[in-house]
Amino acid sequence: MWADILALYVMWMMMLYLTNVWKLGFTHAAGIVNIFTGAWTMMLLPMQYLVDTFMGSYIILFLSSISYSLGLGFLWMSTPPILGKSHGLCGAYLPECIGDEQRVLFYAGLALIAVGLSGHLVSLVPFTAAQITHGMLENITDSSFCMMFLFSFMASLVPIGSVIAISYVKAWSFRFGLSALCTVVGTLVFLAGSYTYNYIGPQGSPLTTFFRVFCAAAFKMFYRCPKNANDLYEIPDLDEHQLIPHSCSLRCLDKAAIVLPRISLEEQERNKWRLCRVTDVEEIKMCLRLIPISLTFIFCGVVSSIGNTYFIIQANHLNDKLGRLPIPATALLAIYELGHTQFGKLYCKLVIKLSGSGSRHYASPIGIVVSMIFSVICCIVAAKVEARRLNVVISHGLMDKPDDKIPMSIFWLFPQFVLLGAFDGIFEISKAHFLVDQVGPSMIGHIVHLSVGVLGMGHMGSVLVVYIAGKVSERGGKTGWFQHTLNKSRLDKYYWTLAWLSAVNLGVYVVMALLFAYQKSRIEEDQVAPQEEENGNGGGMGTQGPFKDDAQCFCCC
Repeated sequence: MWADILALYVMWMMMLYLTNVWKLGFTHAAGIVNIFTGAWTMMLLPMQYLVDTFMGSYIILFLSSISYSLGLGFLWMSTPPILGKSHGLCGAYLPECIGDEQRVLFYAGLALIAVGLSGHLVSLVPFTAAQITHGMLENITDSSFCMMFLFSFMASLVPIGSVIAISYVKAWSFRFGLSALCTVVGTLVFLAGSYTYNYIGPQGSPLTTFFRVFCAAAFKMFYRCPKNANDLYEIPDLDEHQLIPHSCSLRCLDKAAIVLPRISLEEQERNKWRLCRVTDVEEIKMCLRLIPISLTFIFCGVVSSIGNTYFIIQANHLNDKLGRLPIPATALLAIYELGHTQFGKLYCKLVIKLSGSGSRHYASPIGIVVSMIFSVICCIVAAKVEARRLNVVISHGLMDKPDDKIPMSIFWLFPQFVLLGAFDGIFEISKAHFLVDQVGPSMIGHIVHLSVGVLGMGHMGSVLVVYIAGKVSERGGKTGWFQHTLNKSRLDKYYWTLAWLSAVNLGVYVVMALLFAYQKSRIEEDQVAPQEEENGNGGGMGTQGPFKDDAQCFCCC
């Protein structure tokens, strides 16, 4: 995990490598970074399907670690000092020192890193959980717990210290090489303990049910659904909490639960690809009903993408020194994480307060609305700051000097990084909480990966938004907003465009949220019984004990 943290920081700085070394236009570089981000986030759900259906968490973790190591190794080899001279090129960080071989290695490295990152995220948690047995928890003592905590704390200092140190190093070959070396060491350490691990094979994926319902409905497309929903196939002997009642929407999918009259029920039950339960059909319906409201989440991904692309480019052009002490890029990342975590905690407290008043039902929509408001404010602030930066560029005659530092402090960017962190922190938690509450029980483990993939679609969609905005801005022979250098571009107008588009997106979401048929909060249902039981006993602290709120917040997050 600590190797991943170092590698993710290097990937976070990829925008600067493409613009400073490859000398790409900042929109071209942003397109590469956003497509990479969208690729690994959209691969989470297919990777989870491989874990659950075919390979298990250990094999995916092993293969993804190999892919991760190879990808970072390819990035290291693609830098000019490594292979430049051997291929008849120079070893300086200049675009003419980058040949076709280095470009192939670079793009292949990005693809392998995307596979490795998605594989790690879906397999690391279940694999780690499989190693913690019930006997280990019973035999743990205070001293051993303190040692574990101390070891985890010391281990966390390794990536933090490495990230701080690497931010002061200008050689990209060292940055890529160190992250590749750490990932290889982490992989070897992981493999060294292979004979001691607890292995859990594939347990089956609920996504298979998704495919079965569509297959069965297509097979019976020429059959009529019975007028009485009770004639559809169901297994009533199961626990009532596992059953979902029939709904009248999307009736075409009900055909998957039709019992054919001329074939025995036992024979139809043996072929699950021809006959599905009503509960299975309803779970698919619940997922499909989320599609319209989830479309508004895609544009939130467009806004989120500006943090690791355009904000980073802006920071690279400003004065990054406090007196004589240079301010590393980790300071911006720390500001973003501060807004991300602190506002996420505030949202958790909101959920706890609303659950105490019986209104947890509205916590997720409120959180999403608040996060979208933050996105609008963030874009407005970013537009104002960029307009001021352009005024400084013009007043100091730096329009044709894209590599010169602008006499404007990097601290001007801190508010927009805080606002972006607040937007991402509240939106990610509230969106995940909303989706978990509105899907069937079997889909809970996959819906979070799907929600991250939706944001990834937004990152990829930002490339299209920039292209359209650029073409529209060039109409009538005008100079487009996006030029090769940042100083000649009008990024402030793009931020204003994102601001009003975010406002429109907020309005669309509010309308859809008001029309959406909500399910009762699953977390709220799980807590009703313990609350009633403790209140009935008449003793103790009940649900308002000193650790209850933290537990609720942890479950929500």
